[in-house]
Amino acid sequence: MERRIYEAAVEGNIISLLNLLQEDALILDRITVSCYGETPLHIACMLGHAEFVQEILGRKPELAGKLDSRKSSPLHLAASKGYLDIVKKLVSVNPEMCLACDRDGKNPVHIAVIKGHVSVLKELVKLRPDAARTSMERGETTLHACVRFDQLEAMKFLMEQMSDHEFVNSKDDDGNTILHLAVADKQVEVIQFLTTNNAIEVNALNKGGFTALDILKQSRRDLKDYEIVELLRRDGAISVEDIVVSTHELGSKQTRTLTSHGKNQINMLRPQGNRTEKSVEKKDDWLKEMNNALMVVASLIATVTFQAGLNPPGGVWQDSKRVQDGGAPTSGPYHEAGESIMADTSLLYYSNLFNLFFTSNTIGFVASLCIILLLVSGLPFCKRKLFTWILMVILWVAISALTLAYLFSLIFITGQNEPVIGDVSAIVVVLFGWMGVMGILLLSHTIRLVKKIIVYFIKLTKARRDTNGSNADEQCHSV
Repeated sequence: MERRIYEAAVEGNIISLLNLLQEDALILDRITVSCYGETPLHIACMLGHAEFVQEILGRKPELAGKLDSRKSSPLHLAASKGYLDIVKKLVSVNPEMCLACDRDGKNPVHIAVIKGHVSVLKELVKLRPDAARTSMERGETTLHACVRFDQLEAMKFLMEQMSDHEFVNSKDDDGNTILHLAVADKQVEVIQFLTTNNAIEVNALNKGGFTALDILKQSRRDLKDYEIVELLRRDGAISVEDIVVSTHELGSKQTRTLTSHGKNQINMLRPQGNRTEKSVEKKDDWLKEMNNALMVVASLIATVTFQAGLNPPGGVWQDSKRVQDGGAPTSGPYHEAGESIMADTSLLYYSNLFNLFFTSNTIGFVASLCIILLLVSGLPFCKRKLFTWILMVILWVAISALTLAYLFSLIFITGQNEPVIGDVSAIVVVLFGWMGVMGILLLSHTIRLVKKIIVYFIKLTKARRDTNGSNADEQCHSV
């Protein structure tokens, strides 16, 4: 009997239903108390058999409240298919099913919005408007569903029926309004409609501290961007960087209204916590990258200078020449095996070059070791920006010393036959070229430092002026 009534529901055969009821008048009651999740009413609603639905509801109206294995009611299925006649019959028997949620947390109104059945949506909202205000999973409202599933007509109807400020500007669990979602998906028509609605907050911030305009800046560029920016700017949209709040306002109030020339101006709050955290993270990343670069370069310089110190230019003597027994010297200059040829005191010119080479090489070696030691020390001041700049200056000294050591080595190796460029020694050209580069770097950083100092004092002066102005405004307002 149960198999036959399900077959009748699939076919929408009312005659078969009546014959079954004549054979067993309690068959619908047995289905009501059975463990079958899906009733014949579910099947008839899903397939659009309106007369069959009417016949079952007339005999057993409580079937309208039965849920299947997915906790979907017959009204869920009828709303999903857009069968307006069946929806009207179901809500006339059990209007509370408009608020029933399935296993995914969606009620029939949500289903009608997602599927874009505006006629069904109107019928349900007219009967139970609270069903349209019920949130889905992740805090999304029916308006969020309209944007996600690109149902502009459904959105227009809902905003026309429920245009209160709280509902229109409601946020999901991520703090995104419907304007955030529309901009992220670049739905131009939806954005155009929303920006013409006075109830929309175009500069609302999500949990990431971003406005709708910031969301657009982070997305991939395409041809729609210009039009979207124009629509948002026309409605007064701004980015987070444009929102300025003084320190005094942050410490005293979250929102303050100032009266000027008879007009109210509302200062919008920027997400100081998120912005501060991001600036700190950005600074830490910069310091980490710079310290890593300093460590690599310093290690390289230490390796090069160490090798040059052990194996100076020209090599070392392979044999020893000493004085003979009785004090008679051997022929040729006196030296010991393993001594630097460049340091031979019998050749004063080369001996002086060796002293210059050894001094420059040692300065580079010690400077690079200082950088490495300070970076691996783990001291608290090592994480400060000023300390990084000091290490960079030490690195300049090490590189300059390495350059001088190379030039002195080149002079020794070439001897009197120095390479020339035209009538000028190549060594002189390299030396003056290097001095020019270092001079440019020093001048650039000096200008940068002076600029930062000037900007700091300008901001300090402006902050004092704003604070004094704010205090004066509060005194006038209190008076």
